[in-house]
Amino acid sequence: MTEGGAESLRQAFLTHLSAERRAAALTVETYGRDLAAFLGFLTHHLGEESSRDTLDKLQLTDLRAWLAHEARLGNGNATRAKKLAAVASFFRYLRKTHGFKNTAISLPRRPRAKKPLPRALSPADAIKIAKEIGSQTDTPALQARDTALMCLLYGAGLRINEALSLNIRDIPADGNALRVTGKGNKQRIVPLIAAVRTALATWLNLHPNPGPDAPVFLGERGARLNAGVAQKTLRDFRRLNGLPEHATPHALRHSFATHLLSNGTDLRSIQELLGHASLSTTQRYTEINTDQLMEVWRKAHPRSGVSE
Repeated sequence: MTEGGAESLRQAFLTHLSAERRAAALTVETYGRDLAAFLGFLTHHLGEESSRDTLDKLQLTDLRAWLAHEARLGNGNATRAKKLAAVASFFRYLRKTHGFKNTAISLPRRPRAKKPLPRALSPADAIKIAKEIGSQTDTPALQARDTALMCLLYGAGLRINEALSLNIRDIPADGNALRVTGKGNKQRIVPLIAAVRTALATWLNLHPNPGPDAPVFLGERGARLNAGVAQKTLRDFRRLNGLPEHATPHALRHSFATHLLSNGTDLRSIQELLGHASLSTTQRYTEINTDQLMEVWRKAHPRSGVSE
C-alpha cells in the first residue's frame, strides 16, 4: 500500500465522501479499494512511492498505461469505466481542495461498456406468445389486437414503438407488406407472412375506427396503444405461463432475426428487414447464433467433453 502524501490524500478524500458527500458506505469502500490499487500501480509504474508531487504531474500516457494494466487483469470496459470514474472524482477533489493543477485525468476516453448481446427466445416460446397472448384478456377485440401486435413483433421483426406508430394507411390493401417508419424517420418495406397477415386482418375487422389516419393499435380508451400497456400484458403472460423473464417485446424482434439466421437467411437481408443502419449491428446476431450452435454441439457431440 502506498504511504506518505498520496495515501493521506486518499484517506482525506474518503473522509470527504463519507462525511460531506454522505456517500453510501459501500461506495466509499469501493472507491477506497480502487484508489489504493491505482496508487499501487503508480508506485510500480513510476518506480517510486506515489506522492502529492507525482499525482499532480501525472500524464495522459500514465493513465493509459493504468487502464491497459486493468485490461490485462481481465477487467472489462464497464469495470474500467467505474474505476476511471473513481479516480476522476479523486482528482476533482484534489483540484478543488488541494490546489492541484493536473487535468490529465479528464482526457482519457472512458471505456465504453459493450451492450449485452440480445437474448432470443426459443421458437416454441416465441410461437406460444404469438398464438396465446390473447388469453390475457376476455374481450375478443383486445385478444385480436394483442395477438396481431405480438405476431408483428415476432413475425416481422418490428420494434415495439414501430408497431405502435403504425396507422391504417401504412397497411397496403393486399396486406402483403407494411410501410414502417423506423429510427431516424427512415422508412422501409417489411413483407408479412401469412400468419401475420391473418392476425392483422382479424384485428382490423374488429377495429372500432378503421379510418386511414387511425392508429392500427388502440388502447381501451380509443387512443394509440401505449408501449407500457403492451409490455405489461406480455410480462403478465410470461409469468403465468412460466416463460423466461427476458421474454419481452424486444426479445421477440431479436428472436425474429436469430431464427431467420439459424435457417440460412443472409445478414444483408436481415439488416434490411430490421432497419439497421449498419451491418455491424446485425452482425451481432452471428455471435448469438454461434453460441446457440455451440450449446447444441456440447449437448449432442460424443466428444464434446473430451479435451483435444
